[in-house]
Amino acid sequence: MTGPLISLRGITKTFGEGPTAFQALRGIDLDIRSGDFVAVMGPSGSGKSTMMNILGCLDVPTSGAYLFKGHHVEQLTRDERALLRRRYLGFVFQGYNLLARTSALENVELPLLYRGEAKKARQEAALAALRKVGLEEWADHTPAQLSGGQQQRVAIARAIVTEPEVLLADEPTGNLDTERSREIMQLLKRFNSDAGITILMVTHEEEMAAFARTTVKFRDGLVESVEDRKQPVPA
Repeated sequence: MTGPLISLRGITKTFGEGPTAFQALRGIDLDIRSGDFVAVMGPSGSGKSTMMNILGCLDVPTSGAYLFKGHHVEQLTRDERALLRRRYLGFVFQGYNLLARTSALENVELPLLYRGEAKKARQEAALAALRKVGLEEWADHTPAQLSGGQQQRVAIARAIVTEPEVLLADEPTGNLDTERSREIMQLLKRFNSDAGITILMVTHEEEMAAFARTTVKFRDGLVESVEDRKQPVPA
């Protein structure tokens, strides 16, 4: 594939109609290269979360073009966007979003269950993903039996079990202390450098953004700046 993995051109997003309408995005132009690690920053209300929802095929723009691998995502049907999401994207959230009464292994299996994978194949892939985040021995534990850092590792294993091309991380260290945050960032950095997964991460913390190769700053629904970091924190 030539050109950027993701390309946004003139993306707008308006919520509501008439005098109460709010324009969250006011014309976003942005290219994201395959294999990049991008930190998305900006104050609350700047549009970064709205953009991440569009990139994750969880929402659609009001106008503009969203190209993924050269294909116009904004023209896809709901089912086609869901298929793109399942096949190419992984998600990590601040709140982990694990099923409370389900083991770590079963939580990691979920994306493969939605794909219709056979039970044995699901379990083998989920166990391999847990091994990659250092939690193979905790496969039978429920979230309540795991620390916050371990729960986020399970969430990362769930996100990478489908071998996605892009990982979308929304404040992945927001609920963790500094040491656990750094461990999670090193893990993400390793998946980026070793597995070539493109990572888009929303964060408010400059220390966490320092792990990224590119920093995109939002303000008032627009891209304020795009900066390539000369020396990101190494894996």
